Amino acid sequence: MRVLIVLTYYRPHTSGLTIYAERLARGLAARGHRVTVLTSRFDRSLPIEAVENGVRVVRAPVLFRVSKGVIMPTFGWLATRLVQENDVVSLHLPQFDAAGVAARCRLFGKPAVLTYHSDLKLPPGAFNRLVNQVVHLMNRLAGLLAHRVVAYTEDFASHSPFLRLFSRKIAVIPPPVEVPEVGPQSIAAFSRQHRLDGHRPVIGMAARLAAEKGVEVLLNALPRVLEVYPQARVLFAGQYRGVMGEEAYARRLAPLLKQHAEQWEFLGVLDPVQMAAFYPNLDCLVVPSLNSTETFGLVQVEAMLCGTPSIASDLPGVRQPVLQTGMGEVVPIGDSAALAEA
Repeated sequence: MRVLIVLTYYRPHTSGLTIYAERLARGLAARGHRVTVLTSRFDRSLPIEAVENGVRVVRAPVLFRVSKGVIMPTFGWLATRLVQENDVVSLHLPQFDAAGVAARCRLFGKPAVLTYHSDLKLPPGAFNRLVNQVVHLMNRLAGLLAHRVVAYTEDFASHSPFLRLFSRKIAVIPPPVEVPEVGPQSIAAFSRQHRLDGHRPVIGMAARLAAEKGVEVLLNALPRVLEVYPQARVLFAGQYRGVMGEEAYARRLAPLLKQHAEQWEFLGVLDPVQMAAFYPNLDCLVVPSLNSTETFGLVQVEAMLCGTPSIASDLPGVRQPVLQTGMGEVVPIGDSAALAEA
């Protein structure tokens, strides 16, 4: 079968959505399907077309950016050609261009499966509010035109205003989770590299430095944590410099990060093998997300598979890994005191 996967950002951009799409693409290719990804060439150093891990990746050139989105003049032409070439189309929202691709699927008689990963909530501002409304409209049109709609959990599907519109089309399919096997030597090497002696509690967070991730909730919880565990440390795995659209947020957090510089270590983006060594070195992982741009938190399940519990916000979908496994705690959204006590 020939499968076309369409999303705005693909690897090497790092987010839960791009990781999901990459795992889906590689998994289908490994099963013998011919997989093509249509995405943006958000970084000009990336090739316009390449085969990566058995997956054909076609990147539409970006003319300019609109907030966190991109304008790609050739995207429509590429979508028309690739929809005709493939047997089924997998659309990943939020995505401004999804409605146009779904319309092409109807025109050419190709089934379209839409996976709704999260809501879109851009930083405050009149222009961003307009962009939000436009993308919401295009998402709804895509939902109307798609043949099936996929949600990660029943919890999120029943709480999402978008997904409730398409309840008759919904299939609940948990996201793909992969954790490479690493031996005790790799875990110990990670511990030595980051000076973890086994006596100091280690709190982990795996995310981008972005407003919706609730990094300040953890920062504001630290004084209380340090009262009880003065030697506690935080390891933050993920992009923390130059995060698209988050410059103001980074500036706002800078004083708190400076205050806790001795306890807080930024690790940068880790590859899957490094992440598999990261999780076992933690006493807990925290997912203090603030809104419905987070709907599950793949990192929670990855950590749990390595034996590490999670403390998660009481958000639809995000709370499910803890509730279903009992490995951790669920705390009120944005509640630093509750996070510290957990």
